[in-house]
Amino acid sequence: MEEQHQQKDTNKYSIIIPTYNERLNVALIIYLVFKHLKDIDFEIIVVDDGSPDGTQDIVKQLQNVYGEDRILLRARPKKLGLGTAYIHGLKHASGNFVVIMDADLSHHPKYLPNFIRKQAETGASIVTGTRYVNGGGVHGWNLMRKLTSRGANVLAQTFLWPGVSDLTGSFRLYKRSVLEDVINSCVSKGYVFQMEMIVRASRKGYHIEEVPITFVDRVYGSSKLGGSEIVEYLKGLVYLLVTT
Repeated sequence: MEEQHQQKDTNKYSIIIPTYNERLNVALIIYLVFKHLKDIDFEIIVVDDGSPDGTQDIVKQLQNVYGEDRILLRARPKKLGLGTAYIHGLKHASGNFVVIMDADLSHHPKYLPNFIRKQAETGASIVTGTRYVNGGGVHGWNLMRKLTSRGANVLAQTFLWPGVSDLTGSFRLYKRSVLEDVINSCVSKGYVFQMEMIVRASRKGYHIEEVPITFVDRVYGSSKLGGSEIVEYLKGLVYLLVTT
């Protein structure tokens, strides 16, 4: 137990938050991360894809409050995809653990201590948030979106048997070395990327643990999930079925 405590004290967590038009959310998500990780060594890496709404200006103001060593703005000129956003953020990360989470408040930072605790207790390579176990759930979705998400996971469970209950979630903690290994194996973009990441990790034999989370629909702004993403998901499912 003492060794585990000492290890926890030496760990650093790099929290990668991709953004696009999140001016109304980014200040609150960053405030909440600081609120819930008071005794943890961490940095926040904001990867903004050229948001026209002034997201980067807000992040720069937050750097003045919290420090440029705690909040790193690593902008890109335009929307280049979720997977490459994580790769870009990872290049600038100094932690031995990496957290990936959304900026739209659907992933509440209050769960971060649970992720860290679960990893410390189990030695897991990956801890992923799940909506589909006891204690998890979804708030703010209509029935159609719930059915779509649940159906996507059931399909993936049936054909890919990945050993986790929530493949399409994007709230995860990785050992940095594991993320670097897995991310280099992935070819998908967009929302399929999250599913491919966890399937590839499972196939490689990495230890994956889950913690229950309640996913809350975005507070401000509009959802970026549409019909084209659903089509891409189905294509990705077939691709992973064939290649893993």
